Amino acid sequence: MSEKLPYAIEADVPLGNAELEVLKGRYQKELPEVTTQTKFNYAWGLVRSRRQTCNKEGIKLFYEIYNESRERRRECLYYLALGHYKVGEYRKAKEHNNQLLQLEPNNQQALSLAEVIDEKVNREGIIGAAITGVLVALGALVVGIIAKRKTLM
Repeated sequence: MSEKLPYAIEADVPLGNAELEVLKGRYQKELPEVTTQTKFNYAWGLVRSRRQTCNKEGIKLFYEIYNESRERRRECLYYLALGHYKVGEYRKAKEHNNQLLQLEPNNQQALSLAEVIDEKVNREGIIGAAITGVLVALGALVVGIIAKRKTLM
């Protein structure tokens, strides 16, 4: 992540296991009638985890909150974008982040996250192109070897 993106720090700084356990305990204590705030806090912790299974569970909870609570939708959009980014679903991350930016064009968190997502997509695109180039070169080499063997026979 570049130094100019302090608002998107959550993309790279995970929540510790002990902190996540506290949030999980509060969530489980309130079951089956969990308050929106407790669910939000737990989802936030899950999305910030290092583990993709936790990130996916956090995404699921944020979708629930988004559908249940109109007043929390803006926040949910940001964390849905962050969650999808963390599990490598960059298209969905970009969609949710763009929705937020349509509502709040000057939202610094969303602007920073947009840059982080774009950097990651560009970096992975370059790596993908390099891998494709190597595979094409190897394919051409194999075809050349086969062609040469046929001419020698």
